[in-house]
Amino acid sequence: MGSSADDAVGRHVDLRHGQGVQVGDHNLMINNVTVPLPVVTWPVLAGRPPLRADAFQERPRLRDTVQQLLRGGGSTVVIAGGGGTGKTQLAAAAFDDVRRRLGVDLAVWVPATSRAGVVSGYAQAHAALGRSAGHGDAQRDAEAFLSWLATTDRSWIVVLDDVGDPGDLARLWPTGPTGRVVVTTRRRDAALLARGSMVDVDVFAPAEAMAYLHAKLGQTDPPVPDLASEAAELAAEVGHLPLALAQAAAVIVNDALTCSGYRALLADRANTLSDLFPDDPAVSGDEYEQTLAGTWSLAADRADALAPVGAARPVLTVVAVLDPHGVPEAVLTGAAVRALVGRDGANDARRALRNLHRLSLVTHDPADAVRSVRMHPLAQRSTVDSLDREALSAVVVTAADAVMQVWPEVERDGDLGQVLRACATVLLSRFGVPAGGRGAHPIVFRFGRSLGEAGLVAHAIAHMQAAVADLSRGLGPDHPDTLTARYELAYWQGEAGDFAGAAASQRALLADRTRVCGAHHPDTLGTRANAAFWQGHAGDPVGAAAETAAAVADLERFLGADHSTTLSARHNLAHWRGAAGDLGGAVADNERLLADMVRVHGPDHVDTLDTRRNLAHWRGQAGDAAGAVVALDQVLADYLRVLGADHPDTMHTRENLAHWTGKAGDPAGAAAACDRLLADRLRVLGPDHPHTLTARQDLAEWRGHAGDPAGAAAGFASLLDDRLRLLGADHRHTLLTRYHLSCWRGDAHGASVAVADLEALSVDIHRVLGPDHPDTLSVRHALGDWRGSGGDPAGAVETLRRVVDDQLRLLGPDHPEVLMTRHNLAHWQAGAGDRVGAEAAFERLLADQTRILGRDHPETRETLRAMRELAGHAGDPVG
Repeated sequence: MGSSADDAVGRHVDLRHGQGVQVGDHNLMINNVTVPLPVVTWPVLAGRPPLRADAFQERPRLRDTVQQLLRGGGSTVVIAGGGGTGKTQLAAAAFDDVRRRLGVDLAVWVPATSRAGVVSGYAQAHAALGRSAGHGDAQRDAEAFLSWLATTDRSWIVVLDDVGDPGDLARLWPTGPTGRVVVTTRRRDAALLARGSMVDVDVFAPAEAMAYLHAKLGQTDPPVPDLASEAAELAAEVGHLPLALAQAAAVIVNDALTCSGYRALLADRANTLSDLFPDDPAVSGDEYEQTLAGTWSLAADRADALAPVGAARPVLTVVAVLDPHGVPEAVLTGAAVRALVGRDGANDARRALRNLHRLSLVTHDPADAVRSVRMHPLAQRSTVDSLDREALSAVVVTAADAVMQVWPEVERDGDLGQVLRACATVLLSRFGVPAGGRGAHPIVFRFGRSLGEAGLVAHAIAHMQAAVADLSRGLGPDHPDTLTARYELAYWQGEAGDFAGAAASQRALLADRTRVCGAHHPDTLGTRANAAFWQGHAGDPVGAAAETAAAVADLERFLGADHSTTLSARHNLAHWRGAAGDLGGAVADNERLLADMVRVHGPDHVDTLDTRRNLAHWRGQAGDAAGAVVALDQVLADYLRVLGADHPDTMHTRENLAHWTGKAGDPAGAAAACDRLLADRLRVLGPDHPHTLTARQDLAEWRGHAGDPAGAAAGFASLLDDRLRLLGADHRHTLLTRYHLSCWRGDAHGASVAVADLEALSVDIHRVLGPDHPDTLSVRHALGDWRGSGGDPAGAVETLRRVVDDQLRLLGPDHPEVLMTRHNLAHWQAGAGDRVGAEAAFERLLADQTRILGRDHPETRETLRAMRELAGHAGDPVG
């Protein structure tokens, strides 16, 4: 035919019916014959999707999302999620739906855990189309298959199941205008995100988990009684993870257990995941390819192989011993974790964290600074199971160090404090008290303080009780850390309102510290001052002042006048002198203390600022309310500058300023200040914090003094409901709220209401605090006044005389409370008709007030006014 070989090749003809053409160059003949392709019966299915899981849950939201994304040709969906969340089942459902609903010509299911698996799957699909050249070169067949997908006008869907490494799909990604691609993977790499729409698959919703369990457990023959009892609790404890539920249900059915019985096995931390979940996944009746622990172990290996190599697993172990619901990123990128990883740079730790996120071992949300990192509880358990005892101990200490490094001394962020407490709870409850050097780790004490400062005083007590028991067993009852834990326990007893119990606990601690450390050890001397502190709160301010004065003398002698413990004890001494009635002594003590604080700590130290605030308070108590306002306004400016607006000490100063604003004659201004303070405390601390409740109390009180007694009563009634809910009926703050409510109800609704309320309260406060507590005397005082206002001046006189007798016995004749009660007693003497006795009583009182308080004190002036108006029996009892 006279053509060259090149021309002949260029004119090759594909003969579909076995015909050929001869081409050649003179004597050389070439026969080109194309083997006919087999006839393909459409549609074609290549590969085998997994069987539909037993008790399959539709998960309509996820199903509808995937179906919507696969509606058009050329679409790609990446189904991403952690191990065992049901990604493959969701993909299989979508695969089946596309085949049935759209009737695609070609449907291919490819196991994609490795590049070799992908190539093999493509080659098999190419063979199913009858296009394999039969030369055994899977790579060439895979490439040919991809070329066919890119150019065919036939519709197709390809599922790449369980992609382990996006790099395995380099030059193997299926594309084409008539096709749909579904990928399931643990990975969240940018390379996958760029390919299509990502659908995140999480664990079952609680209702889905319950439906699944009931369906699986309903298959027992014969039925097992109470089989599904506590099924909801079991579902929650395995984190609603589909794979965990499947394998747990298999154990329950196969071993004739119940959900409650399986929960007992799960609660025993000695059981590993391999003990709890079947090693052979086939026993569950579903086609899971790996055991529960295996899914996470493989992913951890892959994450650890990513750069920086070897960094991911150490970070993972730290996450595994903290709260699964959220760990701040700063905990995992700080110095403690970097030391465990063996790298100095925070960026390496963060890259390791991102690698864990890429492999779906954790979820990392950089936008959430508080709950940045989450990890499934069973993934945590699997990680912990992989550690030997020594390694686990090191991880726990590292985690405790890491949490402490980000735990602020003052918790201004309530959410952060809550998350750090949750992390500490997991550490301490699951792994015990971590060793810090030779003693308890500092997290033990920081956790307890955080609980109490957040208003969770009962939890603080429970935590410290457990810590005392653990430290006594582990370190011995006389170890310094055990004794410190007892101190913390006593402190929170007092904060819970058990002042007598706190004082008794401190006295017992004092005896042991004296025996162990010696009488002059700083801890022993400090305990003396603290025992006196709670003695005062238990109702003995006079005794507290005397005990504190003795402690201060020894502290100055053995530790020095400038020691921090000495200065703190002097602070307490000034307070108890004032509480015992020596207002001038309290002012003088605070003036001297302030000079020493400035000299030792400087003018901006928080203790110096606190002393200025206390000095202003006692000046106000001594009669200079206006001076207190000026001083508090000045120190508030310094608190704002040094500590910021949201610091607790700044807010406490605002509280004091509002109080003395009202006392100086501006109750409306005080109410407005309290209203602003309440808004800030709600924002910073939340509605149930003790300081927030105090702000509500102050607001209600000053609203009443500003002329709205009904509003005050309503405010205290609402506050009482929350006090009862949070503190119980017998807490001191609950009892004092009842006291204020009774008085404002009397103003709003009549004296008889107040009398009835106070009579009931008197019984309860006598029972809880005892007959000699100052609060008990205050309630009896108020009851006498309201009896007089209710038309029973003789009853008022009888009640108040008994109160004066007890106050004189307990507080002494010069105490301000005694002077106030004597004033009101004289008032009601006049009301009962004893004008001569009232005049004499007022004259004696005036002389004592002038001597003790000064002639210009407001209460002295009130007595002068009462004496002038006695002829008309005008004037009201002092409040």
